[in-house]
Amino acid sequence: MQHAVRPRSLPRPGPVPAPRARAPRVRSLIDADALGVLHRAARVLLDDLPRLSDQLIALLQDQEPAYRSAIENDATEIWQEVHRSLRHSVSALLDPRGVRDAARRCSWKIGATRAEQGLPLDALLHAFRLGGSLVWQSLVDETSRTAPEDVRLLVHVASDVWNFVDEHCTVVADSYRQTERQLSWRRENRVRLLAAALLDGTSRIADLPEASLALDLPEHGRYVVVAVGGGRFAACPRAQAVLAPGVRVHWHTGVDADHGVVLVQDDAQPVVEDEQPPGVRVGVSSAVEGLAAVGEARRLADTALSLCPEGGGTVRLTEHLPAALVVSSPDLGAALADRLFGPLARLEPADAEVLLETLATWLACDGSAQRASRRLYCHRNTVLNRLRRYEQLTGRSLSRPFDLVEVTLALTARRLLPR
Repeated sequence: MQHAVRPRSLPRPGPVPAPRARAPRVRSLIDADALGVLHRAARVLLDDLPRLSDQLIALLQDQEPAYRSAIENDATEIWQEVHRSLRHSVSALLDPRGVRDAARRCSWKIGATRAEQGLPLDALLHAFRLGGSLVWQSLVDETSRTAPEDVRLLVHVASDVWNFVDEHCTVVADSYRQTERQLSWRRENRVRLLAAALLDGTSRIADLPEASLALDLPEHGRYVVVAVGGGRFAACPRAQAVLAPGVRVHWHTGVDADHGVVLVQDDAQPVVEDEQPPGVRVGVSSAVEGLAAVGEARRLADTALSLCPEGGGTVRLTEHLPAALVVSSPDLGAALADRLFGPLARLEPADAEVLLETLATWLACDGSAQRASRRLYCHRNTVLNRLRRYEQLTGRSLSRPFDLVEVTLALTARRLLPR
């Protein structure tokens, strides 16, 4: 005769993992007698399940604090769950094969439900072991009451009872961990979706409180967005290194760049370090108010990043607004450069390049021909002659403020925009 509760190699019901096959063993006559004792006691327990359920609920309240609060919140649901589990446990003693799949599905569902509700796994496993102890003790008590001389025979089927408990503890733990992984993935994915919507500027007003909670950032705070690009460095854990210490930020990994949503304090120190590792490019937006404006800040940060040299460095948008205007409207920037420098196309390319280099150097030296001459390794008069020649070729006057602004923007467009 077979064990009362012996794991079998049956098809897995749904997601419940199949147990390992065990080699059958031969029962002795004493084992057969013990099985009869077990069945007689189990039938009595099956009729007494409400009382057993009450006892197990009392044990959980007394010995497992995590279950205590769950019982207080929904005593009826917990009692029904306990009753179902005990019914499957006792029924498995009478008909192991017939109830095995249903019992495993019940335990799997309990593990998943408690994982979703946040009950600790240790508390759940403790509850199953308490249930196993209660069933075993009830079997002993019932046999002692009706046939004391048969109590010694229960020793021969004790392993069956505890194998069942161990098997279902494994089922519960597997279900719990699988559900926990799924919940973690969903939470992480939801956080990523909320952050992406903020940065894209597509977040709904109704979603802002949830985004605030998920990203651990105040809805009405003051923010800048930091865009980080450049080689292998563009990955969120490493991108943290570009920020000053103590900055509160949420990082979002992108394809071409990572973006950090940075909370700016009232006494704000620079949120980004000035010095960056070689090849690391950082763009910092101007400040915006509230999470609802983070999408605009992200666009400004990307603009700042586009101004950053390929060799690396930090560009703060507020310090490069004219250049930002140019790259924000590349068609207009290119048109301006063509209008300001088109007449130089009639010159030899090298000659035109000398004039443009002189013009850019003179502007970088704040209009000082003397300082520009030292940078260009030529005489001061040579600088002035080249500037006059530019004016003659283009009809522009570098002494007229409006023309000077246009020339400055055109040079910026020539430097930043693809030709």
